[in-house]
Amino acid sequence: MVAVNPTWIDTVSMTGYFLRRSDSVLTMHSGAALSARSGVVPGTGGLNVTLSGSTITVSSGIAVVYYPGEGVFRAPMTSSSTLTLTAAHATLPRIDLVYLRVWCNSVDASGLNQADVVYLAGTASSTPAAPVPAGTQIYMPLATISVPASGGGSPTVSTAVRPYTVAPGGILPLQTSAPSSPYLGQFYDDQTNLRRWNGSSWETMAKVESVGWTTPTLAANYTTGDLTSNGNGNGPIRYRKYTDRGTDYMEWDGGAQRTAGSQVVNILSTALAASFRPAGRASFVIARNSVGIASGEPSVVHSCKIDFLPDGTVSLVAHAAGTSETTWFSLRGIRYPLA
Repeated sequence: MVAVNPTWIDTVSMTGYFLRRSDSVLTMHSGAALSARSGVVPGTGGLNVTLSGSTITVSSGIAVVYYPGEGVFRAPMTSSSTLTLTAAHATLPRIDLVYLRVWCNSVDASGLNQADVVYLAGTASSTPAAPVPAGTQIYMPLATISVPASGGGSPTVSTAVRPYTVAPGGILPLQTSAPSSPYLGQFYDDQTNLRRWNGSSWETMAKVESVGWTTPTLAANYTTGDLTSNGNGNGPIRYRKYTDRGTDYMEWDGGAQRTAGSQVVNILSTALAASFRPAGRASFVIARNSVGIASGEPSVVHSCKIDFLPDGTVSLVAHAAGTSETTWFSLRGIRYPLA
């Protein structure tokens, strides 16, 4: 049996190494036992990197820096830091790196035990790349600075390289790629969707952004609606696909006017793209005109059936030709799953 000393017990002595290992429980893991995820705490605006002239400023903030085999270093930078940008190359661009470094003599033999921010100028090149700190360094990137050749414009700062970290079970924000070695039920925000790991793949659980509408071209003899008269004032026919709780849905809006011809046909000029088609027929009763429906007609006044079919067509269905045929109809509020 192996016994260890848990933290926060009177008279129990703790090494820095053991405390760093224990702190791994406070942040999201990185896929291995006793591991942790490096990152800035999101939502605070901390450790922000700005550039004014040749002066680089890194604001105060707190971050977690993980080093394999050593555990978690918590680095609270209580005040801002300033650094100086290296002058631009005469003819070539470059990319520089700003990073948070933890100096730990027992790990890097630097003779220091502290945390600070470091600026590392890149190599000027026609195809520049951000530099990588050499040697044994405990660090976390905060930003890159793209520096054009002299006379080619102003340098720009990007924070795309900085990682974020949250407590276990939290949602990682602003991710450009999926977290590695995910656990079942892990969530992250890919800047468009809320994603969840189901044990074998990432599912889309919800849209973070709004989804725009598409206005299709209608078939001959159909006139799209407006907000005054056509389609009984329901507006133009339009549709959009969105995700709700991991399932893709289609939503329709607007109305149209039928001017002539048989109504038991596709109301669209072309079939919907494959990704917008339901797996099976989706049928609805929709509002329609009542003018001209004769007494005793076996259709339902003010209603009509419409089918959204797996082949991408959208068809109105009436009992028979004549008084039961539709002159205007509405698709407002129709919603159905695609799978």
